[in-house]
Amino acid sequence: MTIRSEQDGGAVRVAAVGDIHLSPDCGGLLRPSFATLPQCADVLLLAGDLTRHGTVPEAEVVAGEVRDLGVPVVAVLGNHDYHSEREADVGRVLTDAGVTVLEGDKVLLPVAGGKIGIAGVKGFCGGFAGRSAGEFGEREMKEFVRTARRGAEGLYRALSSMDGDGCAVRIALTHFAPVPDTLAGEPVEIYPFLGSYLLAEAIDEAGADLAVHGHAHLGTEHGTTAGGVRVRNVAQPVIRRAFALYHLPAAGLSPPG
Repeated sequence: MTIRSEQDGGAVRVAAVGDIHLSPDCGGLLRPSFATLPQCADVLLLAGDLTRHGTVPEAEVVAGEVRDLGVPVVAVLGNHDYHSEREADVGRVLTDAGVTVLEGDKVLLPVAGGKIGIAGVKGFCGGFAGRSAGEFGEREMKEFVRTARRGAEGLYRALSSMDGDGCAVRIALTHFAPVPDTLAGEPVEIYPFLGSYLLAEAIDEAGADLAVHGHAHLGTEHGTTAGGVRVRNVAQPVIRRAFALYHLPAAGLSPPG
């Protein structure tokens, strides 16, 4: 499938939402809105917590909402999707419905005259600069921090591997937050459980045009990494609609025919 860019400056139109938390009683809830995507977006990003408890029946509801939408769908899983320890099955159900599920890898999507590159990872918690957990002490604490580090390293590798791919736009897709900006509104005491500065470091070091995440239901939509990359919290309780839509300038793309 080739997705189109807008005539207006060769912009790429990115629809995104996270934390939809679907269950078997939610079938058809989002489908009417998602059905409009071919008219307004080139790709749909799902930023994790797609289910309530990470069960296969819940994943099948999500699959029904996004199957055959007419635009590519790219997702990462969230902590809710891991809850029942069936994350592999949840991912398989989504993949069977045509969703590209990322975890430390990338997907390249063709656009008119170029490509969009999307790197995805769930990420993990740990906190932010000056107020973060350290890899020291008990085995459990070391593993906690190493889990966050492995996720960030996977994101860095996926973004960095796009260097030779000729991507007009590069997007980082995570569930956990890379910056504290988009957590404003959440209790500060739980910031360390909502994201990790390691994700932002990976994004800034590898380079991206946009970072999209979810997880922080009481947070704020707009933020920025220290390196100037735009960050958007698209948790549905934050954006309060079926999806947010972002236009990313992509110089050099051909206008649609």
